[in-house]
Amino acid sequence: MSGMRLVDITKRFGHHEVVRDVTLDVADGEFLVLVGPSGCGKSTLLRMIAGLEDITSGELWIGGRLANNLTPQQRNIAMVFQSYALFPHMTARENISFGPRIRREPSAEIPSKVERAASILNLHAWLDRLPRQLSGGQRQRVAMGRSIVRDPHVFLFDEPLSNLDAALRVQMRSEIKALHQKLKSTIVYVTHDQIEAMTMADRIVVMSAGTMEQVGAPLDLYDRPANRFVASFLGSPAMSFFEGTVESVNGEASIVLQSGETLRAPAVGAAPGTKVDVGIRPEHFAVSGSGEGLRFLLETVEPTGAETHLHGKIGEADARCVLRERISARPGEQLRLAVSPNNTHLFHGETGARL
Repeated sequence: MSGMRLVDITKRFGHHEVVRDVTLDVADGEFLVLVGPSGCGKSTLLRMIAGLEDITSGELWIGGRLANNLTPQQRNIAMVFQSYALFPHMTARENISFGPRIRREPSAEIPSKVERAASILNLHAWLDRLPRQLSGGQRQRVAMGRSIVRDPHVFLFDEPLSNLDAALRVQMRSEIKALHQKLKSTIVYVTHDQIEAMTMADRIVVMSAGTMEQVGAPLDLYDRPANRFVASFLGSPAMSFFEGTVESVNGEASIVLQSGETLRAPAVGAAPGTKVDVGIRPEHFAVSGSGEGLRFLLETVEPTGAETHLHGKIGEADARCVLRERISARPGEQLRLAVSPNNTHLFHGETGARL
């Protein structure tokens, strides 16, 4: 068993609480992603799992063992860092084999471990090169190979792709996901990039200010965010928000926006007079040909080929619209945007909780 259990994990630096009461089960073989803005505590939580930071309070169980007082070596965890942390004077082969040699594993077994890691990561062509002779993606593969030869209970990744350019990030996302499928290993992966989280994770933990905001499968979090923070953090382009009030219009619940326009409300049971934030994802807007819908003042048009991104204003609020079709409208024009009540998210105006 190589799963983990975190029970009320808290970390304080002096009087400052950076991680608070995190309770979480990580299944054996699961790919779990911790995502959130910089400073939310996700890397600190990962370092506590690795044994690089002490746990102030709570319990950490790894593979059925209480790990709070175990050294990093005793936890049998492999960590891949953002900076690669390769020895510059050693070849890729020597970097990968360094751990087994230091642990005094039988020398006859080490070459086969290096060969297995190189085969999984397609590293054979670069095994005899120094790190300075490798690209960023190749160095990251070597760092991953160094972890594979440990045969750990859990792999930990701390923002491993943030030093790579956009094209390499896309490639390495696929390679890390493929690695997980080959090894069937437990992975805890930290990132601030919600695209990485959405495309790679079995489950996502969204963190803010040291606490867990929501845990779930990527599409569950995308479709039913628990609060405004999660809704705003997941999705690119981001969700658009509009302040409004629940009213009864002709006997039906509707949302009257600050701009004075009215939206049909989803069935949430909020009482008339309730202040709400209305969230609409860009892809759920549609240009209305009937003259009905929200008045949208177009400010910029961004054609991407497959999609057209529109930026503008609905009342005083910023709004973004993503269309699959191409559009001939120009900045300064006013369009009408329609949206289905089923694609409208409501959040309490004060607490931010989903209604």
